[in-house]
Amino acid sequence: MSATPLKNRAPRRVLAAAAGLVTVGALVAAMPAGAHDRGNGHGHGHPSRTVDVQLLSFNDLHGNLEPPAGSAGTVSETQADGTVKSVPAGGVEYLATSLRNARKGNPYSVTAAGGDMVGASPLLSGLFHDEPTIEALNGLDLDVTAVGNHEFDEGATELARLQNGGCHPVEGCYEKGKKFKGADFPYLAANVTNEKTGKPVLKPYTVWKKNGVKIGFIGVTLEGTPNIVTANGVKGLKFHDEIETVNKYAKELDRKGVKSIVALIHEGGAPASSSYNYDCDSPGAGDGISGPIVDIAKGITPKVDALVTGHTHQAYVCTVPDPSGKPRMVTSASSFGKVYTDTTLTYDRRTEDIVRTSVKSANHVVSRDQAKAADMTALIARWNTLAAPIAGRPQGFISADINGRGSTAPEKPLGNLIADAQLEGLAPADKGGAVVAFMNPGGIRSDLVFKASGSEGDGVVTYGEAFTVQPFTNMMNVVDLTGAQLVTALQQQVSGSNAASPKILQVSKGLTYTLDLTKSGAERVVADTIRLNGEAIDPAKTYRVAMNEFLAGGGDGFAALGQGTNKLVGASDLDLFNAYLAAHSTASVPLAPPATDRITIVQ
Repeated sequence: MSATPLKNRAPRRVLAAAAGLVTVGALVAAMPAGAHDRGNGHGHGHPSRTVDVQLLSFNDLHGNLEPPAGSAGTVSETQADGTVKSVPAGGVEYLATSLRNARKGNPYSVTAAGGDMVGASPLLSGLFHDEPTIEALNGLDLDVTAVGNHEFDEGATELARLQNGGCHPVEGCYEKGKKFKGADFPYLAANVTNEKTGKPVLKPYTVWKKNGVKIGFIGVTLEGTPNIVTANGVKGLKFHDEIETVNKYAKELDRKGVKSIVALIHEGGAPASSSYNYDCDSPGAGDGISGPIVDIAKGITPKVDALVTGHTHQAYVCTVPDPSGKPRMVTSASSFGKVYTDTTLTYDRRTEDIVRTSVKSANHVVSRDQAKAADMTALIARWNTLAAPIAGRPQGFISADINGRGSTAPEKPLGNLIADAQLEGLAPADKGGAVVAFMNPGGIRSDLVFKASGSEGDGVVTYGEAFTVQPFTNMMNVVDLTGAQLVTALQQQVSGSNAASPKILQVSKGLTYTLDLTKSGAERVVADTIRLNGEAIDPAKTYRVAMNEFLAGGGDGFAALGQGTNKLVGASDLDLFNAYLAAHSTASVPLAPPATDRITIVQ
C-alpha cells in the first residue's frame, strides 16, 4: 500500500546514508528549496553564523493510530496551583496536526523517534502487521527512528520488510493492486548485529543535511531486549551495550566531519512526577529522574549533543551531566502519540557543532481539541473498513471500566481477569491441568473501557478491544514447577533485574501473598504468606502452572518460570480471554471489575 499523498507536500528532507555495514538501502531525497537561516542574518545572501534547528521527537507509538481509550489515552498536567489535571491526548490525526503546526516558521526542522513505533499495537494496525502505522509515519514526515524492543516482536526478517517494503510473506497484500512500500525513513539499529556476520542488521546511523547543516543520528535499543522479547523474535541476533555502541559510532561520525550528533535510545527513566510538564531539573540538573537512562547518559561521549529516549512511556525533559560534567538534554515524550518534544539545537556553522548551552526543550500535549489531519482520518477510515468484519464482533459485556494499562497499582483488575481466564481455560486435565496462572503486567496493553468505541453500544467488548488488550497472540503454556520454583519466581518480581523497577505478576484467583514494599530485594515477597487456595506452598510439591510463552521462556527476568518441565501448549492468550468473556457475561448480566484482593500491599 502506498502512503496517502499530502497536498502540496514538500519534497523530503535529505537523509544521507550511513556508510558501512548495512543491509538496507540508503534513503536520499531532494532538499526543499527556498529555506532561509534563522537568527541574526546579515542579509544580501550572507548566512548568520548560527542556525536554530528544530528537533521534533516522540516515542513508543505502538501502532496507536486512533486515540487510545480510557485512562491509557490521557496525560497528567500540573496546573499553576499545584493540582493535577488529566488531559485526553493522542491519535495520529492530532499528532500530525501538532507536528505540522510546530514546523511552521522553522525552515530547519527534523523529526525523530525513539523506537517502539510498532508492536503491541491495537487491532487496526496489528491485524495488518503494522503496515498502517508505517504508512502513517511516512505521512507524518518522520525522518528517522531507532528500533525499540517491540520492533523485534516478529523477528528481524519482518522488521526488514517494514523498512524495505513488500507484501506479507504469508498473508500477502491487503489491498488489491497495492503493494506495501515500506518506511521512507531509516530504522537505526546500531547495537543489533547478526550473530554470524557481526554486522548491524540495519543502518547504525544516518546524517540529516540541509544547506550545509549536518546532524548525525545514532539509534540503539536497550541491550536487554532479548529478556523482554520472545526467543523467536531475537533469534540469530546479538544486542550490544548502549554506551559502547553510541560512543563507537559518535567517534566514526566525528572522523567523517559530523560534529553535531543526536542519540536515539530506546531506554528510559522514571521521573519523580507523572506530569508531562514536571520540572525534572529541580532542585538541580537531572535531580528529578532515575532509572537506566541516567547512567547511560553519564557514560555517553560529550560528542553527542542530545539524547531522545523512550521505553518507559514517561514524559520528561531533563539535563543530565555528560562525562565531562557539562549538562546535556535528555528527553522522552510519554507514549501512544500523546506527547511530542520540541527541542531547539543551535548549530554553529563555523565549528559545525551544537552550542550546548543554547539547547532548549519542552514537551507538548497532543490535544484532541485541535483540527484532525484529513489525510490521517482517511488513512484510518480505509484500514478500519478492512478490519471491520473482525474488529466489531462482540465478545462479551462489562458493567464498568476494567483498568489494566491505566492502573498504577501492583495488582490490576484487568490483570486478575486475564489470569482467571487463563486458569479457567487451562485447568481441565486435557487442557493442561493448571492450578494457577501468571500474567506479565507489560503484556496488558490497554484498559477495557465501558464507553462504546464505535456503534457497538456501551459495555460491549468487541474483538478489536480485546485484541488491543492482548495484541501479541501469545500461545499459552502449562508446565510443571516445584513449590520452591514458584516462590523464587514471585521473589524475582522484586529482585535481580527487577529490583529497581519491580514487575508484579498478575495472579489467578486462589493465589494470595503479602508484598512488603518497606523491605528490599526478594524479602519484599513475604514467603510464609504465600497461599494457594488457602494452603501454604509446599517447596517439594509439583504444581501445574499456566502462563504465556514469553513468561514460560523466562522473559522479563523470571528465570524460575523458564525452568518448567512437561510443557503443554494450549490456545492463545487472546482466545482464552475472549472465551472467558463469552462464558461469564451477557447483555443483561455484564461482567463487573474483579476485586483486587490477592496481593496484600505493605508500604
